[in-house]
Amino acid sequence: MRFIVSFNGTVVYCFELIVYMVYTYFMFILKVCESLSNAKIKYAIVGGYAVALHGVVRGTVDVDLLIEWQIDQLIAFEQCMNELGLISKLPIDAEQLYHFKDDYIKNRNLLAWNFYHPKDMTQQVDLIINHDLGANKITEKWVGNQVINILNKNDLIIMKQQAGRPQDIEDIKSLKQL
Repeated sequence: MRFIVSFNGTVVYCFELIVYMVYTYFMFILKVCESLSNAKIKYAIVGGYAVALHGVVRGTVDVDLLIEWQIDQLIAFEQCMNELGLISKLPIDAEQLYHFKDDYIKNRNLLAWNFYHPKDMTQQVDLIINHDLGANKITEKWVGNQVINILNKNDLIIMKQQAGRPQDIEDIKSLKQL
C-alpha cells in the first residue's frame, strides 16, 4: 500500500517524496558549494551535513557553514546567498555583522547568520559566526562530479564539544566510532 501526501503543492507517493527530498537537498548543497567556490570563498560545511558526509546517518535541513572571518569573504558570502535567492532572516548585512559580531554574540546570543529562500523553507544556510574557519583543516569530498569542503573530522569534533548541545554529544559519539 502506498500513501499519498502533498509536498509543495505536488501530490507524490511517500517513497517518491523521500527520493525527491534527498535529491532536492543534495542539489541545493551542490549549488551553495559551487557558488562559494566560484566566488573564491574558503568554506567548510559543518553541522549535520558534515557529520553525514563523514559517514554518520544524520538528518538535518539547514546547511551550516564556516568561512574565514574577513570582511571581503563575508561580503562575497552574502552576495552568493542573495544570488541563490536566499535572504537574510535578520535585518543586517555583511558589513554590520563583521563590525558588530562580538556584540551580536554576547548581547543577542546570535551564533549563526541564517539565510533562507522565501518560497522554499527547506533551502536554508546558517553561517556560523562564533567560529572562524582560519586554521581548521578541510576535507574535500567528491559528490557527483563536484568537490565540496567539509570540516575535518577532528576539528568538527572539537567544534561540537564546544557547542555541547545534546545533538552535538550524539554526533561526537558517532564520529568517534568511525
